[in-house]
Amino acid sequence: MIFLIAFLSLIGLIVLHEFGHFILAKRFGVKVEEFGIFLPPRLIGKKIGETIYSLNLLPFGAFVKLYGEVDQEEKEYWSFTQKPIWQRVLIVIGGVVSFWIISAILLSIVMGLGAPTAISDEENENLVDPKVQIAAVAPNSPAEIAGIKPGDTIKEFRIKNLEFRIDKVKEVQEFTEKYKGEEITLTIERGKEVFEVSLVPRVSPSKGEGAMGVALVRTAIKSYPWYQAPIQGIIATGNLTMAVIKGWAQALFLAIKGEPTGVQLMGPVGILGLFAQVGQLGINYFLQFIAIISIYIALFNILPIPALDGGKLVFLGIEAVRKRPVSTKTEQQITTVFFALLIALTIWVTIKDIVRLF
Repeated sequence: MIFLIAFLSLIGLIVLHEFGHFILAKRFGVKVEEFGIFLPPRLIGKKIGETIYSLNLLPFGAFVKLYGEVDQEEKEYWSFTQKPIWQRVLIVIGGVVSFWIISAILLSIVMGLGAPTAISDEENENLVDPKVQIAAVAPNSPAEIAGIKPGDTIKEFRIKNLEFRIDKVKEVQEFTEKYKGEEITLTIERGKEVFEVSLVPRVSPSKGEGAMGVALVRTAIKSYPWYQAPIQGIIATGNLTMAVIKGWAQALFLAIKGEPTGVQLMGPVGILGLFAQVGQLGINYFLQFIAIISIYIALFNILPIPALDGGKLVFLGIEAVRKRPVSTKTEQQITTVFFALLIALTIWVTIKDIVRLF
């Protein structure tokens, strides 16, 4: 059931993304030939006005077909290519912005219900369910080998006859530093499941990784009144966006230096696996995770790569400078090559996800 909900959530994000393109295209008078859920071949379709609304066979995303977007020879005023560049830019950006709008709405709901919020070790007043959680797990680290996953909560730390209740990040850091090279046992909470794992913190961990190979965060549930929740949702969306950009920039910097980045590419299967894990933590965490995924997709989609919305913006930018568009044939050839590369990358990452999960 969690996998089904996760799948529908991802599809819902893509459908709403395409709706962003759709609504602005309609607003600027561009003819929308088809709004499709999933990819062709078509199963069923109904024409309402000038647009065919269809349900298709291949369960991968959704699409909007705009008149004249592919064939620049179409000269009618309702053609996409006949609209001013600024309108075409807004139509393209509309799909990307929809991801941030979705994120802000979801995070506003989360803020009203009670959001799992990162807090410092020094905060101790009016906290609901404070705990230390795993934010990330480094590949091939002791933590990954032991089966620890992002979202897990560390409840207790045990070595020999000594047992410590965990409440703060610094406690985990101090204990692992003190007992490096020795086998320790952690009591882990994952959703409603509580279990123990054993591992040996590394004496000499890889650069940028701790002895266990985890990133830790202390969290507690914090809620806001209805009139503050939307503001906090927007702020959280902005903060998460900046955090993702900062993380990408740091990873790129490390990659240029030839150092391990700790970045792990993940495809649809891996994301569904994370959905399954987060779904066990409760509705607040689930909605928050969807919001985070929405931000990641928005930022990826706006990258200047042909076959993505960012690539389309690049072509529009070239047209604005040259005062004439790139030829249809050239744009299609470039887009096809990059689309094929993206598909190949997706297949490769998916295979890795399946091997890692199963």
